[in-house]
Amino acid sequence: MIHTVNKSPFERNSLDSCIRLSVKGAPILLIEDGVLAATRGTSVSDKVAAAMDDHPMFVLGPDLKARGLAEDDVADGITIVDYSGFVDLVVEHGTVQSWL
Repeated sequence: MIHTVNKSPFERNSLDSCIRLSVKGAPILLIEDGVLAATRGTSVSDKVAAAMDDHPMFVLGPDLKARGLAEDDVADGITIVDYSGFVDLVVEHGTVQSWL
């Protein structure tokens, strides 16, 4: 199962819930406003870094760009994917759990 988080971690607790309740090893893909969690130097950076010990983390590149963020803004260890990569992740993992 792959988990998607589309809400900003500065406005909602969707990412916290996802990290707390998802199975170890399940990938997390940050999309829409959820991409803000992928940026380095924020109040959630340490939480995201700790989560990467248990979960591969991905961020949707076009959503970064749509929010004026550059790939250089993304924390180390988070993989940037395009729409094709998003589809590949869904096909690979079969089931999507969306955290709203």
